[in-house]
Amino acid sequence: MRHRLSAATLAVTAAVTAVTFVTAARAQKGPQMSRSPLGEAIRAAMIASPGLLSGFRDTPRAPTAPYADDIARDLALLDRLAPRLFDPDRPGLGPAGAPTRIALFSRADCAPCAAARAELAALAARMGFRAALFDMGRDAGLARDLGLDTAPSYVLPDKLLRGAMPAIVLERYLRD
Repeated sequence: MRHRLSAATLAVTAAVTAVTFVTAARAQKGPQMSRSPLGEAIRAAMIASPGLLSGFRDTPRAPTAPYADDIARDLALLDRLAPRLFDPDRPGLGPAGAPTRIALFSRADCAPCAAARAELAALAARMGFRAALFDMGRDAGLARDLGLDTAPSYVLPDKLLRGAMPAIVLERYLRD
């Protein structure tokens, strides 16, 4: 592959050099052609050496998942902290004895947090689950471990949601 890349690079470099001279000569002699000199030179080089790019065309591309490691790390963290986050004995919202499916991190004197708590309380009562409540001041270490720096923030067993979320969005996440 390295040899092909060098040949392709040399061909393109030669084409660019040729085009530079052709362009300078044509600029002095009259009207330009409809196809650019660079395009024409590259076309001529490809026709003369059709195998130059065969290695590129036939090489399968590996699938990429640029955030796979981050996702795996976040899921492992959530799994490790789940007993604290979804503790059924923790103060929360929703029917007593229902499974805890979400944790709400909020701050005192935070209007969006109060609205989030009210919406989550109504949603928990309607859907029959518990929401564990955390204060980002008292539970600062846990919030920091989770990377939560925005109030309110929500934690589900498989995701972190930063910032206020409308009830309809939370309902969708809780149903999936």
